[in-house]
Amino acid sequence: MTGGVATRDDVARRRTGASATVRLFARMVRVARRALPAIVALAIIAGCSNRDPQAAIDTRMWTDDLALRIRLTPRPPFAREDVIVRVVVSDKESGAPVERGEGRIYAMSKDSVQIYDGLERGPEPGTYYAKLNFLTAGEWAIGLQFRRDSTQKLETMDWLQTIRNAR
Repeated sequence: MTGGVATRDDVARRRTGASATVRLFARMVRVARRALPAIVALAIIAGCSNRDPQAAIDTRMWTDDLALRIRLTPRPPFAREDVIVRVVVSDKESGAPVERGEGRIYAMSKDSVQIYDGLERGPEPGTYYAKLNFLTAGEWAIGLQFRRDSTQKLETMDWLQTIRNAR
C-alpha cells in the first residue's frame, strides 16, 4: 500500500488470504459433516458394548481344541471365604461356546489340604460355575478337568494360585 491508497497487488493479496481462509474453513466443515455420522456410530457402538472390562485379567488356558477363561471371585481370593470360580469355555478354532460340557475343579495346599467341586452350567452360553473354600492362605495347586461331552476324554489344566490371609 502506498500513501494510504491500496494497489491492485495489495487488494489481490487480501482477497487471496481471506478467501483461502474461508475455503479452508469450508473444507473443514465439509469433512466434519461427513465424518460426524461415523464418529457418532462408533461412540454408540463403544458405549453399547457388553464386553466385560475384567475379562482382560482372567486366567486363560488352552487345550488342543478348547479355549478356557477362568475367573476367581473375589479377586484376589481369600482364605476361609467362598470363592466363586467362573469358567468360560469355547471352541479354540471357531470361538463358539461349549454348552454341554462337563468338568470339575480341585485344589491342594502345601499342607496337603484338598478341596474340590464340580462345574455347573451357568445361564450364559459356555459358562460354568463352581465354589471353593480355601482353608488356609498360601500357594495352592489348582487343577481343572473339562470335556465337551461324556463321549470325550477329560482334558486337564493346572496352575498355582496365591490365596491371601482371611479377612
